[in-house]
Amino acid sequence: MSMRIKFWGVRGSIPCPGPKTMKYGGNTACIELRFPEINRLIIIDAGSGLRELGNFMMANDFKQGPINTDIFLTHTHWDHIMGFPFFTPIYVPGSTIRVHGPVSFEGDTLEKIVGGQLTYRYFPVRQAELAAKIEYIDLKEGERDLGDGITVTAKYLNHPILCLGYRFAWRGKTLCTAYDTEPFRNVFCTDPQDPSYDEGMATEGELVAEEQNSILERFFSGVDLLVHDTQYTHEEYTARFLGWGHSSFEHGVAAARRAGVKSLALFHHDPMRTDDQIDDLTGKYCTRAGQGATEIFFAQEGAERDI
Repeated sequence: MSMRIKFWGVRGSIPCPGPKTMKYGGNTACIELRFPEINRLIIIDAGSGLRELGNFMMANDFKQGPINTDIFLTHTHWDHIMGFPFFTPIYVPGSTIRVHGPVSFEGDTLEKIVGGQLTYRYFPVRQAELAAKIEYIDLKEGERDLGDGITVTAKYLNHPILCLGYRFAWRGKTLCTAYDTEPFRNVFCTDPQDPSYDEGMATEGELVAEEQNSILERFFSGVDLLVHDTQYTHEEYTARFLGWGHSSFEHGVAAARRAGVKSLALFHHDPMRTDDQIDDLTGKYCTRAGQGATEIFFAQEGAERDI
């Protein structure tokens, strides 16, 4: 019995196809989670990689009957939902698609945010014209039973918009996602020379940040495969990108090791990062020496792994 994972999009922020990204891929986030023995398919995020996955499903899964699948969105930033209007099954009668995800704005439903891309001001087809049966399900933290023995646990991450990490479990096998996120940090002034400095608040802020980082590590503790945000190097993160909602390689690798993760996929590659640059980073972050029991690799578009 196994879970099969395939990466259809591994890039962050914006699609960046071209000769410099052909090896690792230029499509934005989309992961296929398949359970072959029970004929279930779950999709994590609807970035531009969803288009090719939809075409694959129509050429293969559709032969067995109407498409019936779940899409779990980590959040609703555009690079994680932009593939939805190009997902062929939504235009096919008989398709049943359940879209799960967090909603950050009380006035806008998940249906309005995701399906709202299909309006004439943005797209030539309106949501009302879709042939599939589409259900939108708002998610918060907690565990859900998805049937057939599959469970998913959702955990809030640290991102400028409400964002969820997911831990999928089935018959002792586990896949966890922790992106888009960055380490929790003390948001209070820690400089005693600053007029706004308050010792009590600074101490409390440090404790809260440590606690939240520990909670997140417990969330993915011991999983078979963790897909973690690693958009930046430590130098890039500290110099320019604090507060942008993305992690460094150093943080993701260290957290996975502490949590006893079996395999770590470095994910959400910076759109400016070329194949050659990722190859160079592979030698730095993915070598076996000193990484303990955790296998570490860069997520690559088209790559498949069995758990």
